[in-house]
Amino acid sequence: MNEAVSSSSLVTVLSLLGSSQTFVYLLSVALLVLVADYTWILYRRWCMPPGPFPWPIVGNTFSLPDTKPWYLFEKLSQEYNSPVITFWIGRNPTVWVNDAWSAHEMLVEKASIYTSRPRMLVFAELGIGQYNLLMMYTFTRAQRERFRAIRKLTHLGLNVEQVKKYQKFQDNELKIAMRDLLVSPDDFVSHFERYATSVVSIIGYGRRTKNKNDPILTEVMNFMKSAAALNVPGKSFPMLMETFPFLAKFPNKIAPWKYGLGSVRESRHSIPDFFLALAIEANSPDRPDNYSKLLFQERERYNLHDLELSQLTANLLGGGADTSSSTLATAVLAMRAFPEACRLAQSEIDRVVGPVRSPNLSDRDNLPYVRAFVKEVFRWRTVAIIGGQPHAPTEDTTWNGYRISKGTWVQGNTWAIHHNSRDFPEPDRFDPSRFLGGSNARPFPTKEGYMTFGWGRRVCPGQHLAEQGTFLGVARLLWAFKIEPAIDEATGEEVPVDIFDYTNGLNWLPQPFKVRFTPRSPEIHKAIQKEAQQAEEGLDMFNIPTEFQFSTFYK
Repeated sequence: MNEAVSSSSLVTVLSLLGSSQTFVYLLSVALLVLVADYTWILYRRWCMPPGPFPWPIVGNTFSLPDTKPWYLFEKLSQEYNSPVITFWIGRNPTVWVNDAWSAHEMLVEKASIYTSRPRMLVFAELGIGQYNLLMMYTFTRAQRERFRAIRKLTHLGLNVEQVKKYQKFQDNELKIAMRDLLVSPDDFVSHFERYATSVVSIIGYGRRTKNKNDPILTEVMNFMKSAAALNVPGKSFPMLMETFPFLAKFPNKIAPWKYGLGSVRESRHSIPDFFLALAIEANSPDRPDNYSKLLFQERERYNLHDLELSQLTANLLGGGADTSSSTLATAVLAMRAFPEACRLAQSEIDRVVGPVRSPNLSDRDNLPYVRAFVKEVFRWRTVAIIGGQPHAPTEDTTWNGYRISKGTWVQGNTWAIHHNSRDFPEPDRFDPSRFLGGSNARPFPTKEGYMTFGWGRRVCPGQHLAEQGTFLGVARLLWAFKIEPAIDEATGEEVPVDIFDYTNGLNWLPQPFKVRFTPRSPEIHKAIQKEAQQAEEGLDMFNIPTEFQFSTFYK
């Protein structure tokens, strides 16, 4: 019996030794893989633009601040004395361009290389994928051909000549926004949002957003703002999946960190997609001409998928509403914080336009200071603070002798570009004279003098519409109102504003602030009301209801 016990014990010991050896073997293999992978990362780091030392697996992800990472990338650029730096998101390097001249050299002069997007889990593969122009890859010939086709369709609705056709209703919507500021000035951001959303809704669907409670405005704008808030490199979910991509493979039911991304929403209607439903509705004979109708006419020629058509119209709202309204809010903040610039612009408008009518686009050539004022608005607090979505080279390339591999995430840091004191002395000072050849004027690689709308073949297709509308909006605000400090009712003192207090998302705007809008004269007050009444009549053809609401469209 003792022999049997001894034999059994020996088997147990050998079994444990075998398990331990297996564990040690697996651990050794894992460590070797980790060391090999980290060695490869360090080699790549040595070849790439300078930047902080990455940790194994996590890279520099947990060095990211909780908000506004563009400040960190600007600081790192200064610390490493390099306009281009490398920052590791997990095992993947991201290249941040913090200088206008380097951005122009890489993303404009080499535009044919930097046309693609890198692999993006959160807003591409778990989102709309390759149906949206903004997310499309261009690594293969087929991808490039599709990208060119969709981009051409985008420009059919937003090219320079087409945008000129939108001047009348864009002008009318702004006249109504000025009247709304007379009625409820504290809601000025809402009035700007209504104006901007209405313009792109008329373009896309042939209907306007008549008031600030229209569901297209309240629901879609909230969705776009939420998406912009998420779409910033970060160390919290869902963006942390870019660091740990294996987490995206878990089913949504057991993966709350995915925030529902990648799931298919079920429609309550026969049409599966909300924006497709709006486009089909806009294609009806009783609607005025609009971009949706144009897309349906071109559908067969371009072999458009339903979701491609849907996303082409959705991009008008996503790219044109939030950004345009935020730009006007920034303009108001600048007018309040820098009254001298405001007075100079108003003096010019008074000489050229007078009080009995508002400025229009025919006045643009005669208002050089106002044009410079608008340019400074675009530069001072650029809405797309990190230049929109990242670029990626479609082949291995170099910058200044450093290697940038095919598919690398390359992002322009518009904040750093527009706040480089070499190009823009006293960059936080709002100074339109820097665009008029004054003492603060410096050379710049683009004719516009700013890089607000991105670069190369990924430049914002709505640039002409945005520049047209921002000139009209800024000129009309300057003509119509004194933008004065709000007064605290309890203390009787002026309410201060903070020019650095902005939101945290990809498209940022000022946090709520208070100002007073005072009509500059009785004649101007009367002209605002008269022009708004005429504008209402001109826009009546677009006062068309919609059957669909975003909040109730899906089950």
